[in-house]
Amino acid sequence: MIKSMTGFGLAAFEDQHYSIQIEIKTLNSKFLDLSFRSPKQFSDKETEVKTLVASLLERGKVNISVEFVSKKEEELPIVIQEDLFERYFQKYSEMAAVVGTQSPDLFKLALQSPNVVLSNTEKSGTKEAWEKVMEVLVQALEDCDQSRIREGRVLMEKFTENLTTIRECLDRIKELVPVRKERLKEKIKNNFSEWVKEQDFDANRFEQELIYYFEKLDISEEIVRLEAHLKLFAEVLGSNKSEGKKMGFVSQELGREINTIGSKANDATIQHQVIDMKDELEKIKEQALNIL
Repeated sequence: MIKSMTGFGLAAFEDQHYSIQIEIKTLNSKFLDLSFRSPKQFSDKETEVKTLVASLLERGKVNISVEFVSKKEEELPIVIQEDLFERYFQKYSEMAAVVGTQSPDLFKLALQSPNVVLSNTEKSGTKEAWEKVMEVLVQALEDCDQSRIREGRVLMEKFTENLTTIRECLDRIKELVPVRKERLKEKIKNNFSEWVKEQDFDANRFEQELIYYFEKLDISEEIVRLEAHLKLFAEVLGSNKSEGKKMGFVSQELGREINTIGSKANDATIQHQVIDMKDELEKIKEQALNIL
Protein backbone atom coordinates (compact mmCIF):
# COMPACT_ATOMS: atom_id res chain seq x y z
CA MET A 1 0.00 0.00 0.00
CA ILE A 2 1.37 3.38 -0.94
CA LYS A 3 0.36 6.76 0.43
CA SER A 4 0.54 10.13 -1.25
CA MET A 5 1.95 13.07 0.68
CA THR A 6 -0.81 15.25 -0.77
CA GLY A 7 -3.89 15.22 1.44
CA PHE A 8 -6.63 17.21 3.13
CA GLY A 9 -8.31 16.72 6.49
CA LEU A 10 -11.14 18.50 8.25
CA ALA A 11 -12.78 17.98 11.65
CA ALA A 12 -15.10 20.08 13.78
CA PHE A 13 -16.72 20.04 17.23
CA GLU A 14 -19.31 22.26 18.88
CA ASP A 15 -21.21 22.16 22.18
CA GLN A 16 -22.44 24.65 24.76
CA HIS A 17 -18.88 25.44 25.81
CA TYR A 18 -16.65 25.39 22.70
CA SER A 19 -16.70 25.70 18.92
CA ILE A 20 -13.65 24.11 17.27
CA GLN A 21 -12.73 23.58 13.61
CA ILE A 22 -9.39 22.25 12.39
CA GLU A 23 -8.24 22.11 8.77
CA ILE A 24 -5.13 20.26 7.56
CA LYS A 25 -3.44 20.47 4.17
CA THR A 26 -0.35 18.45 3.23
CA LEU A 27 2.11 18.52 0.32
CA ASN A 28 5.26 16.56 -0.48
CA SER A 29 8.52 17.24 1.37
CA LYS A 30 11.59 15.18 2.24
CA PHE A 31 11.08 15.91 5.93
CA LEU A 32 8.28 16.99 8.27
CA ASP A 33 7.71 20.71 7.72
CA LEU A 34 4.94 21.87 10.07
CA SER A 35 3.07 25.17 9.96
CA PHE A 36 0.75 25.52 12.96
CA ARG A 37 -1.71 28.44 13.04
CA SER A 38 -3.85 28.68 16.18
CA PRO A 39 -5.20 31.22 18.69
CA LYS A 40 -2.53 32.80 20.85
CA GLN A 41 -3.46 30.78 23.94
CA PHE A 42 -2.30 27.58 22.20
CA SER A 43 0.92 28.94 20.68
CA ASP A 44 3.05 27.03 23.20
CA LYS A 45 1.57 23.68 22.10
CA GLU A 46 3.38 23.44 18.74
CA THR A 47 5.95 20.89 19.99
CA GLU A 48 3.18 18.60 21.25
CA VAL A 49 1.34 18.98 17.95
CA LYS A 50 4.48 18.21 15.94
CA THR A 51 5.01 14.97 17.87
CA LEU A 52 1.43 13.90 17.16
CA VAL A 53 1.69 14.83 13.45
CA ALA A 54 4.96 12.91 13.08
CA SER A 55 3.37 9.76 14.53
CA LEU A 56 0.38 9.86 12.16
CA LEU A 57 1.58 11.55 8.95
CA GLU A 58 5.35 10.91 9.25
CA ARG A 59 6.60 13.55 6.80
CA GLY A 60 5.54 16.17 4.30
CA LYS A 61 4.74 19.88 4.35
CA VAL A 62 1.82 20.07 6.81
CA ASN A 63 -0.32 23.18 7.31
CA ILE A 64 -2.67 23.09 10.33
CA SER A 65 -5.24 25.81 10.97
CA VAL A 66 -7.14 25.84 14.29
CA GLU A 67 -10.27 27.94 14.86
CA PHE A 68 -11.34 28.01 18.51
CA VAL A 69 -14.16 29.93 20.23
CA SER A 70 -15.06 29.62 23.91
CA LYS A 71 -18.80 30.09 24.64
CA LYS A 72 -18.59 30.05 28.44
CA GLU A 73 -20.36 33.15 29.84
CA GLU A 74 -17.87 33.69 32.63
CA GLU A 75 -15.04 33.88 30.16
CA LEU A 76 -14.42 36.94 28.00
CA PRO A 77 -11.94 36.79 25.16
CA ILE A 78 -10.54 40.15 26.31
CA VAL A 79 -9.41 41.93 29.50
CA ILE A 80 -10.12 45.66 29.89
CA GLN A 81 -7.64 47.61 32.02
CA GLU A 82 -10.17 49.98 33.62
CA ASP A 83 -7.69 52.06 35.61
CA LEU A 84 -5.55 52.63 32.55
CA PHE A 85 -8.65 53.53 30.53
CA GLU A 86 -9.67 56.17 33.13
CA ARG A 87 -6.21 57.75 33.08
CA TYR A 88 -6.24 57.91 29.27
CA PHE A 89 -9.75 59.44 29.26
CA GLN A 90 -8.84 62.01 31.92
CA LYS A 91 -5.68 63.01 30.09
CA TYR A 92 -7.47 63.39 26.75
CA SER A 93 -10.23 65.43 28.48
CA GLU A 94 -7.64 67.79 30.01
CA MET A 95 -5.97 68.24 26.63
CA ALA A 96 -9.36 69.00 24.99
CA ALA A 97 -10.08 71.61 27.67
CA VAL A 98 -6.71 73.30 27.07
CA VAL A 99 -7.49 73.83 23.39
CA GLY A 100 -11.11 74.74 24.11
CA THR A 101 -12.90 71.93 22.36
CA GLN A 102 -15.18 69.07 23.30
CA SER A 103 -14.78 65.87 21.33
CA PRO A 104 -17.46 63.12 21.45
CA ASP A 105 -14.76 60.59 20.42
CA LEU A 106 -12.73 60.76 23.64
CA PHE A 107 -14.31 57.54 24.97
CA LYS A 108 -13.47 55.63 21.77
CA LEU A 109 -9.98 57.12 21.67
CA ALA A 110 -9.25 56.11 25.27
CA LEU A 111 -10.60 52.59 24.72
CA GLN A 112 -8.36 52.13 21.68
CA SER A 113 -5.24 53.38 23.45
CA PRO A 114 -2.29 51.00 23.97
CA ASN A 115 -2.72 48.16 26.51
CA VAL A 116 -6.28 49.10 27.47
CA VAL A 117 -7.80 46.01 25.83
CA LEU A 118 -5.77 42.77 26.08
CA SER A 119 -6.41 39.22 24.90
CA ASN A 120 -7.66 36.94 27.65
CA THR A 121 -5.25 34.08 26.96
CA GLU A 122 -5.03 32.92 30.56
CA LYS A 123 -8.69 31.94 30.88
CA SER A 124 -9.24 30.62 27.36
CA GLY A 125 -6.21 28.37 27.28
CA THR A 126 -7.41 25.94 29.93
CA LYS A 127 -6.37 22.29 30.11
CA GLU A 128 -9.94 21.22 29.40
CA ALA A 129 -10.09 23.35 26.22
CA TRP A 130 -6.76 22.02 24.93
CA GLU A 131 -7.79 18.41 25.51
CA LYS A 132 -10.88 19.01 23.39
CA VAL A 133 -8.76 20.67 20.68
CA MET A 134 -6.43 17.63 20.66
CA GLU A 135 -9.39 15.27 20.20
CA VAL A 136 -10.53 17.25 17.16
CA LEU A 137 -6.94 17.43 15.87
CA VAL A 138 -6.61 13.64 15.96
CA GLN A 139 -9.84 13.33 13.95
CA ALA A 140 -8.55 15.84 11.37
CA LEU A 141 -5.22 14.01 11.09
CA GLU A 142 -6.97 10.66 10.58
CA ASP A 143 -9.19 12.24 7.91
CA CYS A 144 -6.08 13.61 6.20
CA ASP A 145 -4.41 10.19 6.38
CA GLN A 146 -7.40 8.59 4.64
CA SER A 147 -7.17 11.27 1.97
CA ARG A 148 -3.51 10.33 1.44
CA ILE A 149 -4.46 6.66 1.11
CA ARG A 150 -7.09 7.45 -1.54
CA GLU A 151 -4.59 9.53 -3.49
CA GLY A 152 -2.08 6.68 -3.13
CA ARG A 153 -4.50 4.27 -4.83
CA VAL A 154 -4.72 6.61 -7.82
CA LEU A 155 -0.92 6.82 -8.03
CA MET A 156 -0.71 3.03 -7.69
CA GLU A 157 -2.71 2.63 -10.90
CA LYS A 158 -0.44 5.10 -12.70
CA PHE A 159 2.71 3.32 -11.50
CA THR A 160 1.32 -0.01 -12.67
CA GLU A 161 0.60 1.43 -16.12
CA ASN A 162 4.11 2.89 -16.34
CA LEU A 163 5.75 -0.40 -15.34
CA THR A 164 3.63 -2.32 -17.84
CA THR A 165 4.72 -0.03 -20.67
CA ILE A 166 8.40 -0.35 -19.71
CA ARG A 167 8.11 -4.15 -19.59
CA GLU A 168 6.46 -4.20 -23.01
CA CYS A 169 9.27 -2.07 -24.44
CA LEU A 170 11.85 -4.36 -22.82
CA ASP A 171 10.18 -7.46 -24.30
CA ARG A 172 10.37 -5.88 -27.75
CA ILE A 173 14.04 -5.10 -27.21
CA LYS A 174 14.69 -8.74 -26.25
CA GLU A 175 13.05 -9.79 -29.51
CA LEU A 176 15.20 -7.32 -31.46
CA VAL A 177 18.54 -8.34 -29.92
CA PRO A 178 19.13 -11.44 -32.16
CA VAL A 179 18.09 -9.45 -35.25
CA ARG A 180 20.45 -6.65 -34.23
CA LYS A 181 23.32 -9.08 -33.76
CA GLU A 182 22.85 -10.57 -37.23
CA ARG A 183 22.59 -7.10 -38.70
CA LEU A 184 25.90 -6.14 -37.08
CA LYS A 185 27.59 -9.29 -38.37
CA GLU A 186 26.36 -8.63 -41.90
CA LYS A 187 27.46 -5.02 -41.73
CA ILE A 188 30.95 -5.93 -40.57
CA LYS A 189 31.20 -8.67 -43.18
CA ASN A 190 30.27 -6.33 -46.03
CA ASN A 191 32.54 -3.53 -44.86
CA PHE A 192 35.58 -5.72 -44.45
CA SER A 193 35.17 -8.30 -47.19
CA GLU A 194 37.13 -6.42 -49.84
CA TRP A 195 39.65 -5.10 -47.35
CA VAL A 196 40.33 -8.63 -46.09
CA LYS A 197 41.09 -9.89 -49.60
CA GLU A 198 43.51 -7.09 -50.34
CA GLN A 199 45.34 -6.87 -47.03
CA ASP A 200 47.67 -9.25 -45.28
CA PHE A 201 46.53 -9.54 -41.69
CA ASP A 202 46.47 -11.82 -38.68
CA ALA A 203 43.16 -13.73 -38.75
CA ASN A 204 43.34 -14.57 -35.04
CA ARG A 205 43.93 -10.96 -34.13
CA PHE A 206 41.00 -9.91 -36.33
CA GLU A 207 38.73 -12.47 -34.63
CA GLN A 208 39.72 -11.17 -31.19
CA GLU A 209 38.86 -7.64 -32.25
CA LEU A 210 35.44 -8.79 -33.45
CA ILE A 211 34.76 -10.56 -30.15
CA TYR A 212 35.77 -7.41 -28.26
CA TYR A 213 33.50 -5.32 -30.48
CA PHE A 214 30.49 -7.57 -29.90
CA GLU A 215 31.10 -7.72 -26.13
CA LYS A 216 31.27 -3.94 -26.00
CA LEU A 217 27.87 -3.68 -27.68
CA ASP A 218 26.29 -6.57 -25.78
CA ILE A 219 23.26 -5.49 -23.70
CA SER A 220 22.22 -8.83 -22.24
CA GLU A 221 23.52 -7.99 -18.73
CA GLU A 222 21.72 -4.65 -18.75
CA ILE A 223 18.50 -6.39 -19.76
CA VAL A 224 18.81 -8.86 -16.87
CA ARG A 225 19.49 -6.09 -14.35
CA LEU A 226 16.63 -3.99 -15.72
CA GLU A 227 14.23 -6.93 -15.30
CA ALA A 228 15.46 -7.37 -11.70
CA HIS A 229 14.91 -3.68 -10.91
CA LEU A 230 11.42 -3.77 -12.40
CA LYS A 231 10.60 -6.75 -10.21
CA LEU A 232 11.94 -4.93 -7.14
CA PHE A 233 9.91 -1.83 -7.94
CA ALA A 234 6.75 -3.95 -8.22
CA GLU A 235 7.55 -5.51 -4.82
CA VAL A 236 7.92 -2.06 -3.25
CA LEU A 237 4.52 -1.08 -4.69
CA GLY A 238 2.95 -4.17 -3.16
CA SER A 239 4.59 -3.69 0.23
CA ASN A 240 2.47 -3.27 3.36
CA LYS A 241 4.04 0.12 4.02
CA SER A 242 4.63 3.15 1.86
CA GLU A 243 8.29 3.50 0.82
CA GLY A 244 8.59 6.61 -1.30
CA LYS A 245 12.32 7.09 -0.75
CA LYS A 246 13.07 3.48 -1.73
CA MET A 247 10.99 3.93 -4.88
CA GLY A 248 13.17 6.93 -5.73
CA PHE A 249 16.36 4.89 -5.33
CA VAL A 250 15.04 2.02 -7.48
CA SER A 251 13.89 4.42 -10.20
CA GLN A 252 17.46 5.79 -10.35
CA GLU A 253 18.76 2.26 -10.98
CA LEU A 254 16.11 1.75 -13.66
CA GLY A 255 17.30 4.91 -15.36
CA ARG A 256 20.93 3.81 -15.23
CA GLU A 257 20.21 0.51 -17.01
CA ILE A 258 17.89 2.11 -19.59
CA ASN A 259 20.52 4.74 -20.42
CA THR A 260 23.22 2.08 -20.80
CA ILE A 261 21.04 0.05 -23.15
CA GLY A 262 20.44 3.18 -25.20
CA SER A 263 24.12 4.10 -25.43
CA LYS A 264 25.24 0.56 -26.34
CA ALA A 265 22.39 -0.43 -28.64
CA ASN A 266 23.64 1.28 -31.82
CA ASP A 267 20.31 0.37 -33.39
CA ALA A 268 17.50 2.78 -34.34
CA THR A 269 14.67 0.34 -33.61
CA ILE A 270 15.96 -0.39 -30.11
CA GLN A 271 16.58 3.32 -29.53
CA HIS A 272 12.89 3.98 -30.17
CA GLN A 273 11.98 1.55 -27.40
CA VAL A 274 14.53 3.16 -25.10
CA ILE A 275 12.97 6.58 -25.68
CA ASP A 276 9.54 5.20 -24.74
CA MET A 277 11.00 3.64 -21.57
CA LYS A 278 12.65 6.93 -20.60
CA ASP A 279 9.37 8.74 -21.04
CA GLU A 280 7.57 6.33 -18.70
CA LEU A 281 10.43 6.43 -16.20
CA GLU A 282 10.26 10.22 -15.99
CA LYS A 283 6.58 9.91 -15.08
CA ILE A 284 7.51 7.42 -12.36
CA LYS A 285 10.21 9.68 -10.93
CA GLU A 286 7.89 12.67 -10.85
CA GLN A 287 5.11 10.73 -9.12
CA ALA A 288 7.50 9.01 -6.69
CA LEU A 289 8.41 12.41 -5.21
CA ASN A 290 4.87 12.59 -3.85
CA ILE A 291 4.93 9.16 -2.19
CA LEU A 292 5.32 8.95 1.58
